[in-house]
Amino acid sequence: MAPATSTREPIDLHLMDIVHADTRKWYQKRNLRFLYFILVPTCIGTEWTLGFDGSIMNNLQAVPSWLEYFNNPSSGRLGLLNAIHSLGMVMAVPFEPRVSQWLGRRWTIAFGSGVMWLGAGIQAGARNTDIFLASRWLLGFGILFVICEASALIGELAYAKERATMTSLFSANYWIGSIIASGVTTGTFAMESTWGWRIPSLLQAVFSAIQVVFLPFCPESPRWLISHGRGADAYEILQKYHSEGVEGDEYVRREYAQIQASLKLERELAKRFLWADVFRDKAMFHRFAVSGLTGVFGQTSGNGLITYYFAKVLRTVGVDNNRTIQQIILSNNCWGLINSVPLSIIAPRYPRRHMFILGALGMAACFTAWTVASARYETSASSSAAAASIAFVFLYNPYVYPFIILSSPQMHPWVQCGLSNHAAGSNSFLNIGLNALAYTYIVELFPYTQRSQGLAFKQLIGRLGNFFNAYVNPIALDAIGWKYYIFYCVWLVAQAGIVFLVFPETHNASLEDLSFLLEGEEVGGRMRRDVQGRLGGDGGGVGGVVEEGRKAVVGKA
Repeated sequence: MAPATSTREPIDLHLMDIVHADTRKWYQKRNLRFLYFILVPTCIGTEWTLGFDGSIMNNLQAVPSWLEYFNNPSSGRLGLLNAIHSLGMVMAVPFEPRVSQWLGRRWTIAFGSGVMWLGAGIQAGARNTDIFLASRWLLGFGILFVICEASALIGELAYAKERATMTSLFSANYWIGSIIASGVTTGTFAMESTWGWRIPSLLQAVFSAIQVVFLPFCPESPRWLISHGRGADAYEILQKYHSEGVEGDEYVRREYAQIQASLKLERELAKRFLWADVFRDKAMFHRFAVSGLTGVFGQTSGNGLITYYFAKVLRTVGVDNNRTIQQIILSNNCWGLINSVPLSIIAPRYPRRHMFILGALGMAACFTAWTVASARYETSASSSAAAASIAFVFLYNPYVYPFIILSSPQMHPWVQCGLSNHAAGSNSFLNIGLNALAYTYIVELFPYTQRSQGLAFKQLIGRLGNFFNAYVNPIALDAIGWKYYIFYCVWLVAQAGIVFLVFPETHNASLEDLSFLLEGEEVGGRMRRDVQGRLGGDGGGVGGVVEEGRKAVVGKA
């Protein structure tokens, strides 16, 4: 079993003491406040694009002009149209870490956004299914660069006090894109011309455009700057954004020394061939295994049924009106945003493992209720069981359930209960664990040098799972209907067990303190001695490297 907590002595205990003693709020710090606001359109907004893309493919299945133009795609063809986006992401994985090392976080984000512009334009102008498939591949290829670098940049720029919350909010913004896509297609789906689906397709480029416009105002990662010999620039960024709290100068001095020592040790341990680090040693292999599992869990928890095939699921239980389908999808997306934002703020306050396990077991309970509801709908009615299901629904969701009843009163009570329960309950528990903490956890788990690789590997394994799911889900729904849900009931319980056995705890520590969490005391001791030397032997003075950084900042001023 993986250790729940690290028994290794912290690299610099005083660093986190400063963080915990800092009582000033982020919004009371002028520079930090600006940093967090600029991270919204440049980094956090990345998930707007992903949410828009996921929702638009869901909504287009209820747009008559799209169905007619592409000859009512079969289940297999529909699966390919969704899965090709994941294939694009998979094919970008080998290149993303190398591009990041070369260009830096910001320019890699700009590169990925440019690729997505091209993909959105091609999709909006697609004249046949093959062109539409090509555009979906480009959108997937570009988003991989943006997701990996944006999530890493948030973690590397944020002050330690808010770092976990900021990276958790990254995933929560998925629902904003989903809501916009649902709202747009709800307004355009009735258009008789092809603009009913071309307008939503074209709007995918807007989020990437916003990102590029604001990127010049966002600082580069200090860790990338230091790794490229630009220590003075890195120190200036840290001084500007991290020195406004209690003992701010002391915090920056110690943070800078830790980053220097960590990068030095990472270079000594890293393999010459970039991806060889996966098999470098037991500790690094453990990291990549956990990263891959996180990616699998994020894409195979049943959320794919709602993300891509909610319209198809609704039709299997008697909801055929396209406007009703669009409205239900929009309501579900609104609920996702309503519960994901507060959960993204709350979840990082607790140990990561606990939240992952709670989320998996909660989703398993929701899927079980949905499976039972769907089975009863297919067989016979039961007033007592319906009453129990209604009570369960209201326990999880007082929001979507009444809307579904009002919009489609002919639906059987079991179906009302099952659908609203799954849409609200499962999304809520998904937001507690996987959505809220996946990127936070990977950013914390990997050292800087392998962070892009870890995030890319998460996407690689996750998207392979998504590719399989996106292709298999519609076929399985057609073939065995509600019985397919049983797989997810079992799999979600298995997820909780895997987290308990394999996932290490990363809660309440600095990024550099977590860099060698799994390597043991020998490696940790080397870094600790290096940090103390840079700080002046006993950690109380100003080491040479840090002094150079401070002088450079003073010289620039």
